[in-house]
Amino acid sequence: MYGTQSRRDVAYEYQAQIPILRPSIHARRANITVKFQDLYGFTVEGNVDDVNVLNEVREKVREQGRVWWALEASKGANWYLQTHVSSTLKSSLKFSALVNAITLKRLIRKGIPPALRPKVWFSLSGAAKKKSTVPESYYNDLSKAVEGMVTPATKQIDHDLPRTFPGHPWLDTPEGHAALRRVLVGYSFRDSDVGYCQGLNYVAALLLLVMKTEEDAFWMLAVLLENVLVNDCYTTNLSGCHVEQRVFKDLLPKKCPRHCFFEKCRIYAHLEDLEFDVSLVATEWFLCVFSKSLPSETTMRVWDVLFYEGAKVLFHVALAIFKMKEDELLMTHHVGDVINVLQRTTHHLFDPDELLTVAFDKVGSMTTTTISKQRKKQEPAVMAELDQRLRRLNSVNGDDK
Repeated sequence: MYGTQSRRDVAYEYQAQIPILRPSIHARRANITVKFQDLYGFTVEGNVDDVNVLNEVREKVREQGRVWWALEASKGANWYLQTHVSSTLKSSLKFSALVNAITLKRLIRKGIPPALRPKVWFSLSGAAKKKSTVPESYYNDLSKAVEGMVTPATKQIDHDLPRTFPGHPWLDTPEGHAALRRVLVGYSFRDSDVGYCQGLNYVAALLLLVMKTEEDAFWMLAVLLENVLVNDCYTTNLSGCHVEQRVFKDLLPKKCPRHCFFEKCRIYAHLEDLEFDVSLVATEWFLCVFSKSLPSETTMRVWDVLFYEGAKVLFHVALAIFKMKEDELLMTHHVGDVINVLQRTTHHLFDPDELLTVAFDKVGSMTTTTISKQRKKQEPAVMAELDQRLRRLNSVNGDDK
């Protein structure tokens, strides 16, 4: 796309991709629920206020697009790759790289334009570098080699295909199913420790919609699982996911500390009183990387930052959701009420700026080093718990013989 069109042509095409939503006069007057398609083809239900929010968001996307295109014109098409500050660089180049890095971080948090998203993700995530380490025909050779092979992973993938975003105009078609299947099956053979885990179907599906080609989606999935997210998040016992849940539970009282001067965090204490386990919602958030929970346009904004800043972003976003609804959560009386509040909130978070402002400005700073220390702290307890669970299972199976 970028090799055959001028930047101006691409910019015009990009602007055309972002339509203004116009509910009927009747819908505006009655404020009834309306259905509309988002930028990625998903049918969304919301009221007119939601539509107004989406239109405001799309206008911001247009403004961001103009900023990115201006930078491409002034700094060059791949200016965002010139952000590494090396000790071998001359002072002037070091300063330039540092300025680019600061500019890039700020810009990415404000959102990458949809038309630029595929190439920016592919470059900044490390997917391009990962792909460059293998023969050019790697993906095609892999797809051909595993075609027709049947494993427990391929059986589960075939079972999940029709359940992956049903009703989507492309994903829920024979062509869409075939493309998604090739990406998932290919990866299941690339990494036999992961194989296939439910949840990856939603992640891979959204990657296909953004990256446009199967091969690029495959490499984005590979870099996500192998470099961005925590190890063992999708292995058989989901140990990495269990660790993330414990880290999140430990962060919740520290990062939502309202009225906590001489007592436990109110929201955390309230959830404990209700015997609410954060894993009831957070497991899906982390395993599906919010792809099943947030509107697709908001999910893409979260992934913009995730592919640049790393897995700590997932904690920022998860904590922000709790923080945004703290008052409403404190009014709940049952576990089911808490789940309803959180699900209703995530499904209607049409304004990614609202979410990300809370995530980065109000949740507070978290470094990758801090998260890594928290993981190491939680790992022994998780492994002991999983080992105990396996022993109980083996004991039950032994009694049944």
